[in-house]
Amino acid sequence: MKLKIFLLSIGFLLATPIFAAANQGVPDSQKEKMENHFDCEGKPCKHHGERHKDWKIKMEEREQKLLSLVDQYTPEKKAEWQQVLKESKGLREQWMSPENAEKREKWRKEKFEKMKQLKKQLEEGKITKEEFFNKLHEGKKTGHWKTYHDLKNAVENKDEKQVPVLLNQLLGQFKDHNQQLKKMLENNQEVQQ
Repeated sequence: MKLKIFLLSIGFLLATPIFAAANQGVPDSQKEKMENHFDCEGKPCKHHGERHKDWKIKMEEREQKLLSLVDQYTPEKKAEWQQVLKESKGLREQWMSPENAEKREKWRKEKFEKMKQLKKQLEEGKITKEEFFNKLHEGKKTGHWKTYHDLKNAVENKDEKQVPVLLNQLLGQFKDHNQQLKKMLENNQEVQQ
């Protein structure tokens, strides 16, 4: 028994460098993706390319799931959905492009400054914690996440009446968000998500 453990240990020690050497490097296709991806400041993004890739895959899957639900419950609105999703993707890419790095940085600084002022008011007791969060997210419409969650629940519960209502509501929210992104790109107003 001791001999077997000894031989396995030696085999493991000899195999480890071989596995490490075989696992070095990044595949060329992944290098290209990382080299063509830019961070918030318009610089090539290499430190979290995998996370962005995973996020993009998740968003693509969510988009496909939405379109399949549209096919099933509101097929008359499929062209409208496709147009809105395509526009949304284009606006997001435009906002994240290196050309808009200055606008993003200005927006981020303004946001951070507002947060610091609100935090100071909270620490001084001028506002409550609830008021702090309400003012911090003032005007933000996060309803699309709630609507998406409600839609998911309605689909799971096979609520044939509620699913089309929620799809139409979500479509309106996507349109509103696209308009906000357009304004943001035009004159650097806050994007509300």
